[in-house]
Amino acid sequence: MGISNILQSLPKTIISSVIATLIFFGVLFYINDGWANDRYFWSAIFRYMHVVSGIMWIGLLWYFNFVQIPSMPKIPDEQKPAIGKVIAPTALFWFRWAALSTIITGLITAYLNGYVHEALAFKGNPKNITIGIGMWLGIIMAFNVWFIIWPNQKRALGIVECDPETKSKSARMAMLISRTNTFLSIPMLLTMVIAQNLY
Repeated sequence: MGISNILQSLPKTIISSVIATLIFFGVLFYINDGWANDRYFWSAIFRYMHVVSGIMWIGLLWYFNFVQIPSMPKIPDEQKPAIGKVIAPTALFWFRWAALSTIITGLITAYLNGYVHEALAFKGNPKNITIGIGMWLGIIMAFNVWFIIWPNQKRALGIVECDPETKSKSARMAMLISRTNTFLSIPMLLTMVIAQNLY
């Protein structure tokens, strides 16, 4: 099986990437003389999962706002159903589940590192307060995804039947809240990155 055969299939590409990641993990485990099966080990695992999920989530958020939404007026009407019936529903599936995964793995990481309560309550050192701001921004964004964007997108895309006026209003609401999340994403990412360099 050649590399081109693997790369032509997304499932084969992902499986191969996971295998390569496990090999890299094994090498890192070996050169570090192993890691204890403790809180720090699991914190590293969940932080990795948090970052991977976050890349998927914010990547799709920015795809919608930087690519799909601005491009829709330029697409001929006869081609728009392909976006609404095929591409958007698939992208929204990965979008909403990546949002949930990002929040869950982030909270687990914060718990394993012992700062979840202080961060969510904005207590403790500057690092906890800073990451707490980012955590709350992320939680608000994930709430928006599941309880505002997704219900409105279901109406806008015709997944849920509704009258044309409701469909139009739903599309506008989904877009505005998606833009709100884009607005929140940049300061949220700042707090997540800056917090790693604070004490």
